[in-house]
Amino acid sequence: MKPIPERRWRARAGLWLATLATALPAWAVEPFTVRDIRVEGLQRVEPGTVFASLPVRVGDRYTDEQGAAAIRALFALGLFSDVRLQVDGDVLVVIVEERPTVADVSFTGVKEFDNEVLRKALRDIGLTEGRPFDRALADRAEQELKRQYLNRSMYAVQVTTTVTPIERNRVNLNFNVVEGDVTKIREIRIVGAQAFPEKALLDLFDLDTGGWLSWYTKSDRYSRAKLNADLETLRSYYLTRGFLEFRIDSTQVALSPDKSSLALTIHITEGQRYVVSAVRLEGDYLGREDEFKALVRIRPGQPYNVEEVEQTVKAFTDHFGQFGYAFARVEALPELDRERNLVTLALRAEPSRRAYVRRIQIEGNNRTRDEVIRREFRQLESAWYDSDRIRLSRDRVDRLGFFTEVTIDTQEVPGAPDQVDLIVKVAEKPTGNLTLGAGYSQAEKLSVLAGIQQENVFGTGNYLGLNLNTSKFNRQLVLSTTNPYFTDDGISRSFDLYYRTTRPLDAQDGDYRLVTPGVSIRFGVPFTEVDTVYFGLGIEQTKIEPGNRMPTAYNDFIARFGDSPTSVPLTVGWARDERDSALVPTQGTLRRVNGELGIAGDTRYVKASAQLQQYLPLNKKFTLAFNAEAGWAKGLGGKPVPLFKHFYGGGLGSVRGFEQGTLGGVSDIVGSADKAYLGGTKMVLLNTELIAPFPGAGNDRTLRMFGFFDVGNVYAPQQKFTLADLRASAGVGISWISPVGPLRIAFARPVRKQVGDKTQTVQFSIGTAF
Repeated sequence: MKPIPERRWRARAGLWLATLATALPAWAVEPFTVRDIRVEGLQRVEPGTVFASLPVRVGDRYTDEQGAAAIRALFALGLFSDVRLQVDGDVLVVIVEERPTVADVSFTGVKEFDNEVLRKALRDIGLTEGRPFDRALADRAEQELKRQYLNRSMYAVQVTTTVTPIERNRVNLNFNVVEGDVTKIREIRIVGAQAFPEKALLDLFDLDTGGWLSWYTKSDRYSRAKLNADLETLRSYYLTRGFLEFRIDSTQVALSPDKSSLALTIHITEGQRYVVSAVRLEGDYLGREDEFKALVRIRPGQPYNVEEVEQTVKAFTDHFGQFGYAFARVEALPELDRERNLVTLALRAEPSRRAYVRRIQIEGNNRTRDEVIRREFRQLESAWYDSDRIRLSRDRVDRLGFFTEVTIDTQEVPGAPDQVDLIVKVAEKPTGNLTLGAGYSQAEKLSVLAGIQQENVFGTGNYLGLNLNTSKFNRQLVLSTTNPYFTDDGISRSFDLYYRTTRPLDAQDGDYRLVTPGVSIRFGVPFTEVDTVYFGLGIEQTKIEPGNRMPTAYNDFIARFGDSPTSVPLTVGWARDERDSALVPTQGTLRRVNGELGIAGDTRYVKASAQLQQYLPLNKKFTLAFNAEAGWAKGLGGKPVPLFKHFYGGGLGSVRGFEQGTLGGVSDIVGSADKAYLGGTKMVLLNTELIAPFPGAGNDRTLRMFGFFDVGNVYAPQQKFTLADLRASAGVGISWISPVGPLRIAFARPVRKQVGDKTQTVQFSIGTAF
């Protein structure tokens, strides 16, 4: 047997190749024909893996160059710590030593993270159970763990790796972590600010030096991503106020010796402040210069504002798109007059060529059917490219609520310069959910909520839901289904089957109740892209079950209509929601009008209500909000409005500072000197709120505070509407989008009340709207 010297192939042993080059002549092997190849030392690696990597096959002529190539190939697999070649006659013997396999990865001293989060981070770099182990990978794992802690501003972290060999050439890895304290931001400085006070600029940042609420916001923890976002906010602040040449020169992070705190220093150059002297159009505007001039947002005589420039460029591009010019280019070219601090903006347009939409391709809808997406499109195939219709189509698909992301890309058609394809990419989200939860309010007390909903049944876009509410005063079981495209024109159809049990809010010691089973059908007709009108018809029966402390008004009602009157309500409604968010709106309008007519059964009545919400952003932090509601009901055919169709007022969602449901008419209670509150047939309400970030919460929109002023009342059937009867209150409150739902707390003082009114200073609820 002629031995071939041991040859190790390691990336960090850079001198090996040079040594090999000098050593080969001394141990050279005469070339021979390989009769057989034998592999020794394998434990877990399959022999086929070795044979597939060898450049030598049985019957080949073996040379020293092939031997060197074989060693390199086997080391490159990353499975072996040692590889040797020996020659036994005309048999090539491959002797390997496998790397140990990772049997277990554990962590000691970890409190900041869940262990599974760290295991996933290590898996991403290739270190996990069952994989070959080497020390370089363990070093990378240490650095990755430290990086995870640095992302949470824990710079004092120490990580030590312990490798414990066990049987069958395996090792256990333990990472011992000493987390240390969180590194807090001690100071933030902006050097070079002259036009604006440094404090005003720092107020723009989400990062700060901490406050009494930092335990929640973590705003005093340094994060590079947060700093970059704050720097972009700072840059935008200057560029929207005329500082066209503003730049951020550097950012410096200085750690204290014990790594418990750090200081941020941001160096900026403001440059001169420029005022727009003129705006002119250059290029081809399709002979529609007047139309494009009307889209200019830039105002001569005002400081240069980069947002106005971007809005103008986008408006121009979109307007070109309305005429089929999918590839139009618009550039804003500033011409600076540094002596007079003036800037002239030239808007240069090149419409390029007009295009048709050849095909609309949909990608990513593994569950949702193509037709569910295509029926929302207003841009048609074989029609002119229209940017407005494409944008509207994207918004309509996004509003379905089935996708986490919806994008539309324009793709040129090879060989057809006047055609484009639209590539619609969607990322689906789970649309079925099972919910179990609880809520609490002073009025409703503890309630258990349960429901199962599927918003996209079998990918058809239809809705199916079952909901259960077990609050103390309002219990309900509702089965609902909606087909949003009952007709090809987009008319929706919904069925509701419900069973409700209601106890009036004031009867806390009584056991009488109202039981209402019913069924309804309604249709939604889209009259425009943003307006929908609803028509519905239902039938319900309300059974009044007598009990303790029942108001005399209910006894009178039973005497006139019986204890189980039937109603057949016809409903009509209209809605338009243009708010930027349903949970934390800062701008936009919500309009709703609803009507209900009892056309058959034991009751005859008409009921109407209207609501208008308006949100006005005063600046980045403050929002002024208005909510106005009005309602009216009247009995028909000489019959009164059913008591269970009355309006109620007072409390959260109405005039705060007055107990829930206590505004309106009253009734005696059988066997008691107390009064029962029955609401009324007329209602008016006006809420005004000034919404601001909660002190110490930075720009977190989920936690806000507000000051409010409420005016309103509910009027009994025989009571006339007069301004003198209006109640009013003022106060402050907190709103928080908590993990269990929207939480609102109000501290209110009535500023206009009457004798007998029940007031309440502190009111709170989870899930209450405005």
